[in-house]
Amino acid sequence: MNRLGIILLALLSFSCQEEVNLPLAMIDDDVPVIEAIWTDNAFYNEVSISLARNYFDAIETNVIADANVYITIPGTTRRIPFEFNNNTQSYLPVRIDEVAKVGVTYQLNVFWDDNEFVSSGILLAPPTVDSVTYEYKEERLFRDEGYYIKVYGEIPFETDNYYRIKVIENDTLKNNRDDYLLFDDTFGLKFFSDGLELNYSFEIGDKVRLELFRMNESSFKYLSQLVNLLYNDGGLFSPPPQNPDSNIQVVNGNSAILGYFNVTSVLARTVKIEAKPE
Repeated sequence: MNRLGIILLALLSFSCQEEVNLPLAMIDDDVPVIEAIWTDNAFYNEVSISLARNYFDAIETNVIADANVYITIPGTTRRIPFEFNNNTQSYLPVRIDEVAKVGVTYQLNVFWDDNEFVSSGILLAPPTVDSVTYEYKEERLFRDEGYYIKVYGEIPFETDNYYRIKVIENDTLKNNRDDYLLFDDTFGLKFFSDGLELNYSFEIGDKVRLELFRMNESSFKYLSQLVNLLYNDGGLFSPPPQNPDSNIQVVNGNSAILGYFNVTSVLARTVKIEAKPE
């Protein structure tokens, strides 16, 4: 094919391109988004409620501050009330000594605008973290030079192995889409006892806090779907974005519901990167 033919083919190909805008579902009514976590450590226990926004909305988050929120233990009369805190813009337990206990099932109850929402989960026992070490390593394929942290522990459970690790570097949570460190037992858990190396390079003087969460399957699935959504680039071969499946149910009312309730145990370790004596 001569040069003129190639140019004409390129022009024809360009002229056939057409921008396609896929229609996305729009939110017409006020749909609450509930993000609730209930743990064995009072520091983490919190319920955040806001109104959902459409995919392309640039408006600020509309926080719901007038809901009735509490946690119950099915089969008992126990009630753990929450109240709205203006500083955190979320609901916190009225009593700070209220925490989850291993083996107990908890139910979240939220009443708002003539709607009632519930969700439940059991607190699973945490795995064991034996030690946290770090070592300087030269630049490797896909990894920069620096100090790398390894976590050694044991996961003895045969079922319900759903985990997340959070990394807080110098008081800043790593919270990009690559930072949702989720894992289960699909490919075994021996790597944890052999030492799980985190894919982050640190420097001398960095203070790193690691938090290990053992979750229920419904919470794990929600976060997994959220990560898939964050990786959706809107390209030709990407599916239309859709909300993760909530593990919260509507008991009374006509409202839809988004978000999730996460009953989880927490293990936390802090390490400061220091130069080791030669």
